[in-house]
Amino acid sequence: MRHIDFSPLYRSTVGFDRMFSLLDSMSNGESAGNGYPPYNIERTGENAYRITMAVAGFAEDDLDIQVKENTLAVRGEKTVNESDDGIETLYRGIAERSFERRFQLADHVEVRGASLTNGLLHIDLVREIPEAMKPRAVKIETSVKGSKAQTIEHKKEKDAAEA
Repeated sequence: MRHIDFSPLYRSTVGFDRMFSLLDSMSNGESAGNGYPPYNIERTGENAYRITMAVAGFAEDDLDIQVKENTLAVRGEKTVNESDDGIETLYRGIAERSFERRFQLADHVEVRGASLTNGLLHIDLVREIPEAMKPRAVKIETSVKGSKAQTIEHKKEKDAAEA
């Protein structure tokens, strides 16, 4: 894969550091990961999203979900159950290895809840834009008959010199 140098853009832009860092880390393969566990990102409403992760074999106590500085981190660590009940595993095809998956959240996205059903971890997200950032209508006032509207006159240089 080609490496793109973003350093000239760092010097000539203000406020885009986070975006360039994300692009740089993606090109270095840091976010590619190993693909475990598989996940879906779904849009469930206009401002609602859901991340669904396949975590078969993990219980609620084995999973940890944390949000910090626009980053959602999901960790899974299987507790070792060394039961001496005489069962010998001949083939282990169900992955029970530890994992950590990180998701970058956009501004104003909040985690609303999580549920574990049939081996699928569902994390519900909602984007709530603050009132101050929502678009608002501005009323246009019209002049009423009889009131004098303010006009701006433009004088030529010759007229301005005489005055």
